[in-house]
Amino acid sequence: MKIVVIGGSGLIGSKLVKILRERGNEVVPASPATGVDTLTGKGLDDALKGAQVVVDVSNSPSFEDTAVMKFFETSTRNLLAAEKKAGVKHHVALSIVGADRNPDSGYLRAKMAQEKLIKASTVPYTILRATQFFEFIGGIADAGTEGNTVRLTSAKLQPIAADDVAAALAPVVLGEPVNGVIEVAGPEPLPLAEMARRWLTAKHDKRQVVADAKARYFGTELNDRSLTPGDNPRIGKIRFDEWLNRAAA
Repeated sequence: MKIVVIGGSGLIGSKLVKILRERGNEVVPASPATGVDTLTGKGLDDALKGAQVVVDVSNSPSFEDTAVMKFFETSTRNLLAAEKKAGVKHHVALSIVGADRNPDSGYLRAKMAQEKLIKASTVPYTILRATQFFEFIGGIADAGTEGNTVRLTSAKLQPIAADDVAAALAPVVLGEPVNGVIEVAGPEPLPLAEMARRWLTAKHDKRQVVADAKARYFGTELNDRSLTPGDNPRIGKIRFDEWLNRAAA
């Protein structure tokens, strides 16, 4: 089976490409670096010829509200139009748990706009919503830093390792479209501030973490339900401390 992975050289995409190839599939990683640009449509038609499945794990280069909305709307429209022309049978997209519950976040509004376009298309689809990745905790800590203090929300997330996200995506890609949403999360809820504290300690970073219920997360104020999954999500295997021991080594 030919599978095209949009964003196939990124954090999730590269892991997914490896898994799918190991299972005997023809997998084409597609990105501007390989001559495929979903914003302009360049290279899309050629890349999608003969493809049965297209997986979109791409991300906006800018998280500014207007730019991120333009990226996901333009990219998704172009991609779905090319898929329809090529006769693609399954569109798989990676989205975010809680995107539908946090309209104050420009990034999450853009992800919901992406989902809306997918649902309105005639291409059969599956949307996999994942919780926050462990791998982003360093950048989140930096974004919350003022001087020597890292101020982050005390709300709980249920974060997940990128390896577990790719592992959850693979059977979705190889399965039938559900024309709906599936959620995947890590094995344990953790307060974001506590995650950052453990990360900085493991990195011997002297910044001090302050847990603040009012601290905003990419433009939105969180509670313990904002970015945690609903009933019966798929659950990853890797716990944060296990991942941290490897990442900090």
